[in-house]
Amino acid sequence: VIGVVIGKTDVRSFPDRKNIGSERYTFSFTIRDSPTYFINVNSWGREEYIRSLSESFRVGDCVTIENPLVQSKEAEREEKFNPTTPSCYKLLLSENHSVVKTSSCYEMDTKLLSLLHLPVKDPQDYYSLGDIIANGQSLDGRILNVLAAVMSVS
Repeated sequence: VIGVVIGKTDVRSFPDRKNIGSERYTFSFTIRDSPTYFINVNSWGREEYIRSLSESFRVGDCVTIENPLVQSKEAEREEKFNPTTPSCYKLLLSENHSVVKTSSCYEMDTKLLSLLHLPVKDPQDYYSLGDIIANGQSLDGRILNVLAAVMSVS
């Protein structure tokens, strides 16, 4: 699978239920290879492997993923912690079997770079800040998609 990284989480650790007293590490990222399709990628493993893999690329890099495990995603559970994707699958990286290679998007395909700036939600499924302010009471308790641009950071 070849795509541009459009999102990435930080490395986290969890107690390992199989080996009491030790920890498992994880992080995930989302790659996109067309305007319509993108998929979440999860990786679990030893701290050294996960930290090294996480530090090997960043959002905006193009990656080639070789030999991932393709799994059906559990939509309700998965999408609490990862972006909602159009696929009913996710990719799982294994330290022993999978490889992630990074390269310049210019070397791979300049069309991939344009995918970095496309929204991942339907353009008709957004609320403007003005709509939220005007209809705030009626929207109370609902989950909303907001499309906004950062004007400055200071």
